[in-house]
Amino acid sequence: MNILIIGSGGREHAIADSFNRSSKVEKVFVSPGNPGMKNIAKLVSLHGLDEMEAFVKNNNIKIVFIGPEQPLANGLKDELTARGITAIGPTKSATRLESSKTFSKKMMKKYGIPTAEYASFSNFEEAKKYISESKHPLVLKADGLAAGKGVIISNNKEESYRALTEIMKDKKFGESGNKIVIEEFLVGWEASIFAFCDGENFISTVFSQDHKSLLDGDKGVNTGGMGAFAPVLEAQKFKEDVDENVFKKILDGMKKENSPFSGVLFAGLMINGNDFKVLEFNCRFGDPETEVILPLLKTDFVDICEAIKNKKINKINLEWKDKFAVTVVAASGGYPEKYEKNLPIFIQDGLVLNDENRLYFAGVKEEKNKLFTAGGRVLMLTAVGDTLNETIEQVYENLDNIHFEKLFYRKDIGKRDLSEY
Repeated sequence: MNILIIGSGGREHAIADSFNRSSKVEKVFVSPGNPGMKNIAKLVSLHGLDEMEAFVKNNNIKIVFIGPEQPLANGLKDELTARGITAIGPTKSATRLESSKTFSKKMMKKYGIPTAEYASFSNFEEAKKYISESKHPLVLKADGLAAGKGVIISNNKEESYRALTEIMKDKKFGESGNKIVIEEFLVGWEASIFAFCDGENFISTVFSQDHKSLLDGDKGVNTGGMGAFAPVLEAQKFKEDVDENVFKKILDGMKKENSPFSGVLFAGLMINGNDFKVLEFNCRFGDPETEVILPLLKTDFVDICEAIKNKKINKINLEWKDKFAVTVVAASGGYPEKYEKNLPIFIQDGLVLNDENRLYFAGVKEEKNKLFTAGGRVLMLTAVGDTLNETIEQVYENLDNIHFEKLFYRKDIGKRDLSEY
C-alpha cells in the first residue's frame, strides 16, 4: 500500500521511517516534507483539498497520516473523511483538547481527571486581578496553539504581570493569546505517554520524557523540546492508573460530548511521589518524543493505523524492544528566539546510521544537493541501546560527527535525577 504523511518536521520523518519499515508499505509520500527525508520518502507539494484528493486517488493512497496540530485544528481530518479518504487523526471538534486549553481543563475537571487548579480569562484586567490575589509561582498559558512554546512560569507578581502583558497585549504567541489559562505551579518531574485511540477504545505506549528547557539543568526558556528518552522506568508503576483515570475517562467524556477521539492522544504528566496530574493533552504525536517512541516499537505501524481506522485498536498487542532510546535535538544558536538560517550542514563519515542510530531532519532545506539550516530545531539524532547510560553515550558520540555554524544542543538529555521527588 501507499501512505501519505502531512507535515515537514522531525516527527514526520520518524513517522515516515516507521511506515517505511513495514513490509506492507510500497511507497511513502510526505507533503510538504523536507529534503532530509528524501532517502525514505517521496516529497510532494499539495495545495488545497482538491489537489490532495486527486493525489490520493491517482497514487492509490490507502492511509493519510496527519502529523502536526494545526491542520487537525483546521479540520483536515473532517474534510478528508467527507471525501471518502482514510485519514488518521482526530476531528476538529476532538482536537479542541489541544487547540483550547480552556476546553481541555474543563473536560478534565468535569470527568474527574487529576490536573492543576486553574482559572481562564479573556479579559486582561480580570486576569491581572486574579494574579494579584494568587500565590506564586504560577503558570501562564496561551489558550490556543503555540507550537509548544506558549507556556510561561512566573515566580512573583511582577513576572506574572509581565508574562500576562506579553501573552494578551503584545501577542507574543499571536491570536493564541486572546484567552489565557492561569494554573497553580506543580512540583515534580514530567513524563509523557501516548495512546492510540479509535473513538471507542485505546492502547497506550511506554512512557517517555521530553526536555523542554533550552539549557542544561532545565534552565532557560521553554522550547518545543530539546531531546527525549524512553522508556521512563520510574513512571511505569503509574501505567494502569493513567490508563484508567486519564485515557479511559477522557475518551468516555469526549464520546459523551459528541466528539469521539480517534488518532494519537498525548498526555503530559507531572509526577510527585506516588501522585500524578495531567499538565496537558496533545492530539497528535509529540516532538521529540516520537523520535524515541517509534524506534522502540516492534509492532507494525500499519497494523496500528488500520486498527484505528477499523475501530479494533483493542485487538492490537503493542510490542516493544527491550532497549532504551535517546534523542538529542541539534538547534540553531539563538533558538527559540532569533536564529540564523542558510548555514551549511556538514556530516562526517564517522556518523553511524543503522537500525539503532537514526537521523531525523526537521528545519532544513536543500540547494545543489547540499543541506542547509532552515529552522530553529534543525535535526534530531536518536540512538537505541541496552542501557540508558550506554545509549546516552552512543547518541552524543554520534552527534560529534554533525556540524553547522552555531550548532547548539543540550548535553544532559536523559540524565535528570528523578529520585528528588
